[in-house]
Amino acid sequence: MSEKMFTVCHMLASLDGKIDGAFFGAPETAPSLKAYGELRSFYHCEATLYGTTTMLGGYADGRVSALPAADEQPPEDWVNEKGRLRGNFIVSMDPKGELAFSSHILEKKGRPAAHVIEALTSKASFAYRAYLRRQGVSYLIAGEESLDCALLLRKLHSLFAIDRLMIAGGGVTNWSFLQEGLIDELSLVVAPVADGGTSAVSIFERPSFLPDHGPVPFTLLEAKALEGNGLWLRYRAQKGR
Repeated sequence: MSEKMFTVCHMLASLDGKIDGAFFGAPETAPSLKAYGELRSFYHCEATLYGTTTMLGGYADGRVSALPAADEQPPEDWVNEKGRLRGNFIVSMDPKGELAFSSHILEKKGRPAAHVIEALTSKASFAYRAYLRRQGVSYLIAGEESLDCALLLRKLHSLFAIDRLMIAGGGVTNWSFLQEGLIDELSLVVAPVADGGTSAVSIFERPSFLPDHGPVPFTLLEAKALEGNGLWLRYRAQKGR
């Protein structure tokens, strides 16, 4: 197992840099969306990481309802050994501990079944941690008030032997890793469609609760035309800025 985890941010965007919104439903986006799914296998990642909003949009079973009090203080981190041995994971960024799961295994059409790992902060209640154990969902505590992305990567590496991680979150999740110098490569599939919306999320977004980091430069590795007038861009993030 290597000393360092490789991380790639793999995203589909419109020509104006949006990663959600009406452009997803345009017929001209379909070839790029298909290519985006197929290119996931290019990186051979054992795990894919999503933010809370993305998880609510199609992975988790909504938000958890009222929970019974925990009988005892749960461990800081908990690993479902059966899930760990599966070797394929979905990492869910859920700082407060609010997502509901009917199983510790998630299955998406066309993808192998994956074991869920919840990334929590100390804000997540003991009752919620006990709930995850009952569901068989592994969890890691990475930070006190906000998620410590570097600590999370270290725990994923040491406890689950994850060497290659795909980050496919929303703009805030993506920026959280980028600003800490934790993204090695950006894989960007650009659909030949402009959205024009002002409410859609961009590839990277810095919320007010994060410090002003300044621009992060990238070095182009490859540019490839795709079927249907799309484009696949690969960039290496320049670090140390």
